[in-house]
Amino acid sequence: MAYKIRILPRWLVFLLDLFLVCFCLFLARALKMNFSWPHVVVGLRSMTVVVLLLNAALFYIFKSYAGIVRYTNIEDTSRLVMVNAIASFFYLAVNIFVYHSQNFFTLQVVTINFFITSFVIISYRLAVRYCFQFYKLYSEGEKVPRKKVAVYNASANGLHIKNVMNNLPNGDMQVVAFLDDNLSGNGKLLEGIPIYTTNESNIEKLKNEGVELVIFVNKITEKDKLNALVDNCLHYGIRIQQVPTMRDWLNGKLDTQQLQNINIEDLLEREVIKIHNEAIYTELKGKKILVTGAAGSIGSELVRQLLNYRPSLIILCDQAETPMHEFTLEIQEKYKNANIKAYLGDITDRQRMEHLFEVYNPQIVFHAAAYKHVPLMEDNPSIAVMNNVLGTKNLAELSVANDVEKFVMISTDKAVNPTNVMGASKRIAEIFTQSFYRSMLNDMELHKEDGTPHITKFVTTRFGNVLGSNGSVIPRFKMQLEKGGPITVTHPEITRYFMTIPEACILVLEAGVMGQGGEIFVFDMGKPVKIADLAKKVIRLAGKEPDVDIQIVYSGLRPGEKLYEELLNNAENTRPTYHEKILIADVREYNFADVSKRVEKLIACAKQHYTLETVYLMKDLVPEFVSTNVAYEKVNATTK
Repeated sequence: MAYKIRILPRWLVFLLDLFLVCFCLFLARALKMNFSWPHVVVGLRSMTVVVLLLNAALFYIFKSYAGIVRYTNIEDTSRLVMVNAIASFFYLAVNIFVYHSQNFFTLQVVTINFFITSFVIISYRLAVRYCFQFYKLYSEGEKVPRKKVAVYNASANGLHIKNVMNNLPNGDMQVVAFLDDNLSGNGKLLEGIPIYTTNESNIEKLKNEGVELVIFVNKITEKDKLNALVDNCLHYGIRIQQVPTMRDWLNGKLDTQQLQNINIEDLLEREVIKIHNEAIYTELKGKKILVTGAAGSIGSELVRQLLNYRPSLIILCDQAETPMHEFTLEIQEKYKNANIKAYLGDITDRQRMEHLFEVYNPQIVFHAAAYKHVPLMEDNPSIAVMNNVLGTKNLAELSVANDVEKFVMISTDKAVNPTNVMGASKRIAEIFTQSFYRSMLNDMELHKEDGTPHITKFVTTRFGNVLGSNGSVIPRFKMQLEKGGPITVTHPEITRYFMTIPEACILVLEAGVMGQGGEIFVFDMGKPVKIADLAKKVIRLAGKEPDVDIQIVYSGLRPGEKLYEELLNNAENTRPTYHEKILIADVREYNFADVSKRVEKLIACAKQHYTLETVYLMKDLVPEFVSTNVAYEKVNATTK
């Protein structure tokens, strides 16, 4: 096999380099003397001794002979040129201080010698390298034809990956092109390999030339550009993979088996939101903050981001023991100086929550705890009410009783024109906290003469699906794909909004600080995504063909599920804020006394776990709630 050819001993390379520098000096002197041999040989012996001793010392010091010749690179050639340059200065010095007027090492001879020596010792190394590559590619041991690939992009990193791929022993890939968005590079060559821009015609041309794979070296931050390139590649049947970060290379080396598929999350992400609001830091620094649902996907990310603002204490409240334990260990490992307290507790347990507020006296509450899975809540409406309504009610009342400065509740787009129990329960929680706050404002107006009392500010944030959250669609698709399919989609036309967890959480912090009480903040979720298209892209990114390699099965809408999610009710309008991605929804106001009475009745019914009665009372509180669950058609009929 080609890669088993023995490496030349370093002492042999050392001697060969010494021979070549002596020969090159002789040749330089001959050129200067116009090949007049009597003049050429004058003083040649003493000059040879100087050259041998000087270069032997320099070669040893700079280890120019230590590199493997067949893998000569720019660093090796640079080292050789540097050694040659230093030797040239020493020649001139020797000529001045040792030989004086004999002019053995004249400036002309030294200059000619520098260029000849540099050319010869670098050229023979490159010649060995390219001969070895040629032999490796066409040797009898090279049975398997190499797959043609293109590398994005034409940078130093891209060039490095090209060299790694093309020089891997028994590698199955050959880089034949670079892709780059820089228009000035189009049509140029990089180490003999053409550079193409990323437009569709060039992608088609690469496909016609047999390119099967595009390897991403650097992550593309411009999501529109990334999606356009991926869509073009997938359209022409070219796979997309990416290189892992260097810290993930095995033993510091890259192997083709380490190439990773592009994550669908990378394609759904939007441009990174940049928020530089000093008010967030001012509001949160040194405060005691309670986060409910802290072990969940949203709550845990909220905690990670809150730690950047140096609160004095973060109370992590959750009833899930194992996730809480694992998350606490993560925080302790990553944030050595973080002051956190893990508090196991159910938000529906009033006494336990009273204990939490009495012991830790939080100043700000981020309420992320909620039951969110639509099908489960359809089958268990009383539990949805207990957790999402009673739990919120407990925390809201205790926040007011303990002089909490701000209460930020995380809601959902499913609370808008709800068609399921989960969405209706979250809408009731919104209604309760808003009307509660309005009631306190009215009481404050009535008691102005007693001074301006402090009241807890209630703020609601509302957004859609978050990528990678527990139970979300993408992890399920990946799991089904690993099993060989089929991938299940409820309906060909179903669409959803998507947002990354970090993006959602930074907007929650921003809105929470921005809120002055009573607002429902709506986030810009971008464009809705058709889930069927999402499934097809997940399959193609894995190098398979939808409905050929992996089947897509439409299972039908689940009870309570709707085709299109909304962020606003038909009766709601929005007002802009200073941040373009955050809007304020103008929503209907409710009388708190009436709401409180109905909520108490709803909770009492839920505690008895009456199913239809609970749904009926939810409908009474939220008239726009029209269930799509066949089991609750009677409720829809009786409330028309």
